[in-house]
Amino acid sequence: MARAIWTGTVGFGLVQIPVSLFAGEDADELDMTLLDKRDFAPVGYQRINKVTGKEVPWEQIVKGHEHAKGEYVVLTDADFKSANVEASHQVDILDFVEFSEIDPRLFERPYYLAPAKAGRKAYALLRETLRRTGKAGIGKIVIRSRQHLAAVVARDKALLLVVLRFADEVRDEKDLDLPETNLNKLGVTPKEVAMAEQLVEAMVGKFEADKYEDEYRRDLMRLINRKVKAGEVNQIPGTTEEKESRPKTSNVIDLAGLLANSLSGGKKAAPKQGSRARGDAPATKRKATSARKRAEGHRKSA
Repeated sequence: MARAIWTGTVGFGLVQIPVSLFAGEDADELDMTLLDKRDFAPVGYQRINKVTGKEVPWEQIVKGHEHAKGEYVVLTDADFKSANVEASHQVDILDFVEFSEIDPRLFERPYYLAPAKAGRKAYALLRETLRRTGKAGIGKIVIRSRQHLAAVVARDKALLLVVLRFADEVRDEKDLDLPETNLNKLGVTPKEVAMAEQLVEAMVGKFEADKYEDEYRRDLMRLINRKVKAGEVNQIPGTTEEKESRPKTSNVIDLAGLLANSLSGGKKAAPKQGSRARGDAPATKRKATSARKRAEGHRKSA
């Protein structure tokens, strides 16, 4: 059984649902260890006292907020909870919104909400209501001493709690050099827009997350396995050149040509059937044939 990260209630109106929060992701990251390249001994993360230079054991570490230079207010786990007991154990749904209206920049991390035995009926009611209406409940939750904005949505048999960023946590795009929205000023033609839309429509399909794979991790593991089989363990590899050099890029992009090539599957358009039929021979070939016949006629008459 998975370990609950948080326990509390989800409330909407007068309904309070006792729930537990469980991780909704399993990050498949490649575990790497820092090594000293002289003897390949692992290099640990040491907790060093910046004054004495000595390592500090975990049991001697506390959390503190620096309210002035060199002056700290120490906070315990009990302090984090007592600061706002209700907020730390409750998710009150403040609004119901269309899930599709939430800015994708706000999405951070998914969790599962599982009901306590006494809350199963209310849990199922909220889940079914959200499923039928397509709505998401917006509230706030405190996880590990920090408050987050969150969206509660229905997913199959479960209620998901998707942690969101607050609006002031999202960086603005104003500092980026982005192209303007007036396509005419950028030289984008209506034909290019139509071809791009046609390409998108041709590639439309149902989203199925299972068909997408982390190819980079897969190939990196294959490389590691090859090194193990070759006995390349505890060795610093030399630099190797890339097998395939990247094609040289031009400053000018033939957008219409790229779109047309994409629509044709990346191949040049094949000639229409019958275009090389006998009666449709190219003009240069017909002229050469006529010239040979005239030359043969002159030789016979001579």
